[in-house]
Amino acid sequence: MLNKKVKSIILAAGKGTRMKSELPKVLHCIFNKPLLGYVLDAVNNTGYINENFVIVGHEAELVEKYVKENYESAKCVLQSPQLGTGDAVNKAAPYLKDFDGYVIVVCGDTPIITSDTLKSFTDFHDNNAADLTVMSAIFENPKNYGRIIRDKNKKFTAIVEEKDATPEQKAVKEVNAGIYCINWKTVSNAFNSLKNNNAQGEYYLTDIVKWAVENNLNVQSYILDDNEEIFGINSKLQLAQATKIINRKSLIRLMDEGVQITDPETTYISPETTIGADTLILPNVYITGKNIIGSKCKIGPFSHIRDGAKIGNNVRIGNFVEIKKSEIKDNTNVSHLSYIGDAELGSKVNIGAGTITANYNPISKVKSKTIIKDGANTGSNSVLVAPVTVNEMASVGAGSIITKDVEAYSLAITRSPMKIFSGWVKKKIEELSGGNK
Repeated sequence: MLNKKVKSIILAAGKGTRMKSELPKVLHCIFNKPLLGYVLDAVNNTGYINENFVIVGHEAELVEKYVKENYESAKCVLQSPQLGTGDAVNKAAPYLKDFDGYVIVVCGDTPIITSDTLKSFTDFHDNNAADLTVMSAIFENPKNYGRIIRDKNKKFTAIVEEKDATPEQKAVKEVNAGIYCINWKTVSNAFNSLKNNNAQGEYYLTDIVKWAVENNLNVQSYILDDNEEIFGINSKLQLAQATKIINRKSLIRLMDEGVQITDPETTYISPETTIGADTLILPNVYITGKNIIGSKCKIGPFSHIRDGAKIGNNVRIGNFVEIKKSEIKDNTNVSHLSYIGDAELGSKVNIGAGTITANYNPISKVKSKTIIKDGANTGSNSVLVAPVTVNEMASVGAGSIITKDVEAYSLAITRSPMKIFSGWVKKKIEELSGGNK
C-alpha cells in the first residue's frame, strides 16, 4: 500500500510528422481505440492514480475533445510552442504546486504498456524510497533510444539521447523507456534548471536525471521484463506493428482461458473483448471494441463484431455476419450474410441468411432498436425496419420488409403474390430472332 498520492502526466502534444496525417498521432486507433486511450486506461487501471494531466499541442482541440468525452479524471494542459519533453512536463507544474506525492510521466504513443507494469514500477520506486525512477530496457539493437549511462560502480548517472551520444555511449544496450516516476516535492525544482544546449534546441526531460544526481538524490532504474511494452508509434508502419503485438497478446490470453482460435494469423480480437471457454473462433474474424461473448459459441468465418456486443452462451454467428451494439441471448443462431445492429435478440431465435436490421434513419440521423423475442425466427433476406418488435415465437416470411410490430405466434409476410407468365421466355427469344428458330 502506497503512502503517497499518485498523479500522471501524459505527453500527447507532438504532431507525429512521420504519420503523414492531419490527425494527431495520439488519436490514431488500434481496434477503434485511440493510442492515448490505451495509455490513459493503463495508468488508471493501476488503481493508484487519481488525476491525469494530458499535455496537448498539435491539434489540441481534437485531443482535448476526446479526453473530455471519455476521461473525467483527466485535465488537458496546452504546450505551445512544443519545446521538448522537459518543457511539456513543466507545463503541469502550476497544477502541482503544493503536491506531495509521486508523478508518473508516460508518453501518449505507447499503447502496449500495461497497468501491471506501471503498478510494479510505482511499487519499485516507493519500496526504494527513490526521488526519481526511470524505466529502462535491454535491447540488442538500441538504435534511436536514449542510453542509460552508469559510472564505474554501475551507478545510474545520466540519460544521453542517441543524437548527442558518443560512439562509446551508443554501444550501451540499456535504454531509456521514456517512463518516469518522480517524487514531485524533491525533484520539481529540476524543471527550472533545464537547458536547451543540445542538437535539437529542446528542453529534455532526461536532463532531470543529471540534476538529481548532482543534488545527491536517490535515482533508480527499473528494468522492464517485456521490451514490447515500450514500443512507441511514430509511423503508420509502427501503428500496424503495434496492432499485431496487441492482437497477439490478446489471442494468447483468450486461448489460455479456453477459447479455441482456429487461425491466429487471420484473427483479430480487441483486448477489451471477453470470451468464454470452449467458444470456437473461425478464420478471418474481426472483433473490435468492448464486447462480451459467452461460452460454447461458434463465430465466423469472416464475421465482424463491433463495439457493444453482448452475446450469450451457445450462440452461432455465421460467416460474413456483422454484429454491432446488440444483445444476443443463449442458443440463438444468426445465419450468414446478416447484419444485426442496435438490436435485442432473445433466446432460441433463428435469424435467416441475409437478414438485416435497418437501424439508421439517414434523414433524422437517429438509430433505432429492433427487438426479436424468444423463439422467433426470420426468413432469408428479411429486412426489419426499426423501431420494430417481433414477439415470442413469431415468424417472418423470407423476403419480407417488416415495418410494424409482429404479434406472438403469428406469421408476417409482405412479399407480393407470385405470378407465372407461361411461354414468356420462348416468346422473347422468337422476337429477337425475327421469328426464326
